[in-house]
Amino acid sequence: MAPIPRLLLTPGEPGGIGPDLAIRIAQGRYDCELVAVADPELLKARAELIGVPIVLEGVDYDRPPRAHSPGRLLIDPIAMARPAVAGQLNPANARYVLDTLDRAVDQCLAGTAQAVVTGPVHKAVINQAGVAFSGHTGYLAARCASAAPVMMLATDDGALRVALATVHLPLADVPAAIDNALLAHALNVLHSQLIARFGIARPRILVAGLNPHAGEDGYLGREEIEVITPALEAARARGIDAVGPLPADTLFTDHRLADADAVLAMYHDQGLPVIKHLGFGRTVNISLGLPIVRTSVDHGTALDLAGTGQVNTGSMNAAIQVALQMTRQGAAANRHGA
Repeated sequence: MAPIPRLLLTPGEPGGIGPDLAIRIAQGRYDCELVAVADPELLKARAELIGVPIVLEGVDYDRPPRAHSPGRLLIDPIAMARPAVAGQLNPANARYVLDTLDRAVDQCLAGTAQAVVTGPVHKAVINQAGVAFSGHTGYLAARCASAAPVMMLATDDGALRVALATVHLPLADVPAAIDNALLAHALNVLHSQLIARFGIARPRILVAGLNPHAGEDGYLGREEIEVITPALEAARARGIDAVGPLPADTLFTDHRLADADAVLAMYHDQGLPVIKHLGFGRTVNISLGLPIVRTSVDHGTALDLAGTGQVNTGSMNAAIQVALQMTRQGAAANRHGA
């Protein structure tokens, strides 16, 4: 029997719904050990506020993981600078949010945990605290001393996976950012991770064009001719089944997606509205290409819902399930390789 994995939960912004999600998730059954990397006083106060009982117990990383018990949550304690108020941001706690990420990454890199599942953070309040922060993905890459990871969102059933060539860029900056090196990296990471972490032997990747109608043979833009098509030809020469560039307005139709394993979109709002329309609340954000497994929810901090008891745990539950899938697939691949 395969060993039970240990998953670390970082609830994210303490004034948001992350603590609520951790408490709600702890009520379920999971075939893994769940550990919240968080301030125990925060979780106790939020549990009382939403009226959900929770038993917190300190984690012992030297002990083999055990399957999660409903109503109980292991915790790796990190103290906040100031008490959190549900629904309110406080820049004083920005460092705390990053400290929880640092602890979780360090444990995963040390091999004492197998994955990290992150709750939503509030980028603006972290930047207000004087820390340059563009999001989880870049921060975790720097912490892992890793090459730029590829952001991918996937529905919990794997019906659609959408990766992004560029992420949090102003639209005006996207064309200049798309070059052969960027696309080669994105396709290499996406291809290799679909094999290693999702068990897809021969991934088929559909690649969107940048311009309307994929440039209309140059009439609506030349990026497809001058950059994207050569990059795809080079990828195919490396053994990657990359199809495109395809017009984004018809790429996401059923007949196109029927035999595809993933889509590579050129920019954030080209691909993500489609997948979030299809599966919002059960979609998972995945960082591909890191030396650790990291998944996350598909939504923000929802300050207006924090402490109300009205949170939907669907995306957090899906993030846990996908992290488990990726962890087990990676372990199986390692055993097979050994």
